[in-house]
This record gives sequence, structure tokens and C-alpha cells, in this order.
Amino acid sequence: MGQTFGCLQVDQSNAVVKEHFGRYDSVMEPGCHCVPWCFGYRAAGTLSLRVQPIDVRCETKTKDNVFVTVVASIQYRVLAEKASDAFYKLSNTKSQIQSYVFDVIRASVPRLTLDAAFEQKNDIAKAVEEELEKAMSAYGLEIVQTLIVDIEPDTHVKRAMNEINAAARLRVAANEKAEAEKILQIKKAEGEAESKYLSGLGIARQRQAIVDGLRDSVLAFSENVPGTTAKDIMDMVLVTQYFDTMKEIGSSSKSSAVFIPHGPGAVKDIASQIREGLLQATSVEHA
Repeated sequence: MGQTFGCLQVDQSNAVVKEHFGRYDSVMEPGCHCVPWCFGYRAAGTLSLRVQPIDVRCETKTKDNVFVTVVASIQYRVLAEKASDAFYKLSNTKSQIQSYVFDVIRASVPRLTLDAAFEQKNDIAKAVEEELEKAMSAYGLEIVQTLIVDIEPDTHVKRAMNEINAAARLRVAANEKAEAEKILQIKKAEGEAESKYLSGLGIARQRQAIVDGLRDSVLAFSENVPGTTAKDIMDMVLVTQYFDTMKEIGSSSKSSAVFIPHGPGAVKDIASQIREGLLQATSVEHA
């Protein structure tokens, strides 16, 4: 704005209030205007028509008695057609807006818990904006946007919330770990059961093969060596297996197996005990 010889230049996005002998006369828009100061005209003040921000920090408490600091960002501007109201009716625009913001926030937040306050920031901002629009429209101001940019609990409260969150995550992790270990144990048990089942099948087939082999050996020996009995053949087979077993044990330097009794004559005793056991079992079945 410049003023030379009664001429006044009003810059873009500004408005100048003109008075005549101290009384409001008009609002001068951007451009060049004649202000004959000698006739009692003067420029009383300049108003910016740009959008202006104001940040308001309001301390209050929530429904669950947690003190928080709510930071609200208000964007407003002066209406060109109501510039005179904004100039004459308000002595401190920012202070007046701050008072209304305090009033709305301290009426809204105490009805909400801390978690609800974070979740309903938009509702709080809307309530502030509606109240400001009703109040500030009478003063030639337009509320462009209202934002709740931050809700800051006390440091101790934030630390406690973080600890609760960490504990909950640890609990979930422990449950997941336990479930994983449970699955591993189940799979391990299933594997062991399957292994034992297959091992049993193998042992059964091995024994069947031994029985079939012994039967074939007894029949072949009886046919080729006349006068031998099945008892003689079984004694010979047991002696042969005995020596095979002793050879197997002696061939390994790290073997820890002990065969008792270990004399060759003990094979006859073992054979006699096996036969007697079979005969007793047969007698019991017939009785």
C-alpha cells in the first residue's frame, strides 16, 4: 500500500477500511483509490483476505481421567463483503477463536475415553468447526478448515500404553509359538507311530522269512541225509546260528553286546528249553 498526494494503492488479497472524520465510510478493494485526507478521509487499517492458520493447544481430560493436550489447527479468512465487521467488532481475532476452541474441546473430550478420543478426532474437529462457523460468521470471518492434528497424553500414560501393547503382542507371540511347538510334537508323534508300524511290519516279514527258510532247510536236509530227524536238523541250525552270532559280535571292536551263556554246549540247553516250552504250551491248549 502506498499513499501519495491523497492517492492510495491497495495490494492484491487485501482490503483497506476507509473512515471519514473517524466514522466508517467504506472498504477499499485492491487497486488505486482517492483518499483526500484534507477532507477528513483516511485509511483506518488494512485487513488480509488470505487464509490464515492458527494452532490452538488445549489441555483437558478424558472420561477415563487421562489428561491430554489436544492440538487443533484452525484455518480462517476474512470475507471481503464483511471486512468492516471483522475490523470493528473484533479486537483480537486469534484470541477469540482460541476461546471458542477451548470451550468446544473441553465440552467434547471429557465425554470420551482416551481410545475413543483418538478414534473420533474427526467428530471433535467437526464439532469445533460448527461452533466456530456459528460464532465467527457474525464477525465477518469464514472458517475454512478445522483439524485435530494431535492428541498428546501424558508421558507416563504413553509409556504405559506402549507397555500394554507390547505385552499383548508378546502374549500373541507366545500363543503362536506354543501352537507351533504343539504341531511339531504331533507331527513327531505321528512320525514315530508310522515308524514303529513299519518296523513291526519289517520284523514280522523277517520272522516269516526265517520260518520259511528253516522249513525249506529241514525238508531239503531230510531228503538228502537219510535217517536224520527234525530235532537233529534244528540242533544243527541253532549251533550254526550261535557261531554266526559269536562271529558277528567279535567282528566289531566297538560292540557292547554280551551273549550269556557263551559256551557251545549251551546251545543244546537252549534248544531243550525252547522245545519244553513249546510242548508245555501245546499241552495246555489241548487240556
